[in-house]
Amino acid sequence: MYVTKHTTLTNTELVDALWELYDNAYDKIAEQDVTREELYRHEFNEVLADATYNKTVIHDPSGAPIALSVIATDIGITRYLSVPFFRRRYPERLRQGRIHYVMFAVVHPDHQTGRAVAELCKAGLIPEADAETLLVFDLPESNQPDERGRGAELLHRMSKIVAGGDTKLESFGVSRYYAIDFALAGADDDVEQHVPVAESVQDASETAPVNA
Repeated sequence: MYVTKHTTLTNTELVDALWELYDNAYDKIAEQDVTREELYRHEFNEVLADATYNKTVIHDPSGAPIALSVIATDIGITRYLSVPFFRRRYPERLRQGRIHYVMFAVVHPDHQTGRAVAELCKAGLIPEADAETLLVFDLPESNQPDERGRGAELLHRMSKIVAGGDTKLESFGVSRYYAIDFALAGADDDVEQHVPVAESVQDASETAPVNA
C-alpha cells in the first residue's frame, strides 16, 4: 500500500479507475440520502484536472487505487459553501486562503476496515495541519445521523494525531428536507371544501405587500 499526491490528474486510465472507485462508493449513499451527493462524471473529471484541488490517492500493492480524497483550496470555486458566511466568521483566514473544503473522500468497500482509511486521513490532513487551515467538511445523514460521533469524530481524532495537539471540531448547522404530500388531499372525495372567491381576494389584498 502506498500514497500518491496530485495537483492535477488527467491520465485517462487512472481517472477511469478513480471514477469507478468513486461511483461505486456512492451507490449505497444514493439509496439512503435524499440529496444527490455524487458529482456527475464531467464534474468529477473537471475537479481532478483542476490544480486548486489537492488529491490524495491510496494504492494497493498492485497499483490499483483503493481510496481517494479531494480537498478544495479555494472555496469560492465550489458551489457548496457560502463565501459571505466564512468572510463574516473568519475574514482573515479567508483572505489568506486558509479555509479549505473536503469535496469528498471515498474508500473501496473491501478496505474500509483496514489501513486505507487511516492512511488516507493522515496523508490528506498533514498538509492541512502544517498550513493551519480551517478544514470544512460535510457528511450525509447516513454517515452522520447525530452531531457527534461517526465520521466527524474520526476526522477530529485523526486531526489531533497529525497536528500533535488539540484541535477544535465545530458544527455549522444542518439542512433538513421536507415534503408535502398532496395526494392525501384527494383521499376523501365525499368532502368538499370551498373558499369564496371574494373572501380569498379580500384576504390577499389585506395581507399582500404592495410594490410601488
